[in-house]
Amino acid sequence: MLRLFSLLSTWPLAVLHPIGSLLGWLAFLLSPTYRRRLVANGRAAGLSAWQVASAVAHAGKMVGETPRLWGRAREQALGDTVQWTNPEAVAQALSEGRGLLLLTPHQGCFEVTAQAYAERFGAQQPITALYRPAKQAWLAEMMKNARNRPGMLTSPATLGGVRQMLRALKSGQTVGLLPDQVPPEGMGVWAPFFGREAYTMTMAAKLVAQTRCAVVLLRGERLGPLARWHRGCAYVVHATRVSPETESLLAAGDAAQSAAAINQLMESLIMQAPEQYLWGYNRYKGPRAEILTSATPAPTATPANSDEGRA
Repeated sequence: MLRLFSLLSTWPLAVLHPIGSLLGWLAFLLSPTYRRRLVANGRAAGLSAWQVASAVAHAGKMVGETPRLWGRAREQALGDTVQWTNPEAVAQALSEGRGLLLLTPHQGCFEVTAQAYAERFGAQQPITALYRPAKQAWLAEMMKNARNRPGMLTSPATLGGVRQMLRALKSGQTVGLLPDQVPPEGMGVWAPFFGREAYTMTMAAKLVAQTRCAVVLLRGERLGPLARWHRGCAYVVHATRVSPETESLLAAGDAAQSAAAINQLMESLIMQAPEQYLWGYNRYKGPRAEILTSATPAPTATPANSDEGRA
């Protein structure tokens, strides 16, 4: 598997994305449960039939592009593959010196957002990204190597990792989280998400409340062939600074209000390109019973593998 992954990492996105799109449709057609969930979640959010169909293909493209993003050499830069819109939002937040929390939904190429930050801003302030190790040994090793890059610090998602995030923010550094996933029991509250109650992590709001850090939203948009040709890149990272009012609300520490506010922020990003969101994820399931210890994985904070480490 490692050899296959390494081989695919050398293929161009122009090949990997069509292959991924095909895989997305195969998963959709062969899994009734996945198909029903994706369609139901998409329609509940108001997506058209075309947008739902596009979401099927984009979910596969995420899989197809992963070898290239994870398998590229440490010294190989993203370079012209990624462009930014409003990077000033990140630069301004870093200049305040009070720590920076980056929030990203499972949308588009969320894997590229942390790498793009590390490449552009990591020399000024590295990003701490937590991940949940995969059960497969070869995939766990690949994930570890993929995320240990210049300007990017990684740690398994344990209590020790959470403490590492707090230390990083308190010292003025950067942390990245994907808050639109179901955390373990006891680490979230029920809050509205696209009109339905979803168990929502409280970790992001607690980090803001305990460190008074700045908050910036990042969205990694995956471009199609025509857009890639026109813009000369494959991805665009969109940065948006959260308003002072929302930061104050998160810092106030009310779990229910904070979770609802974060879900609203995620909704606003998702609806900018709803066809690129992972609507097939079981966002409305109940939390799993899991006690967070130094050896037990916490809610994941950077992209990994689907439902057992998607973040």
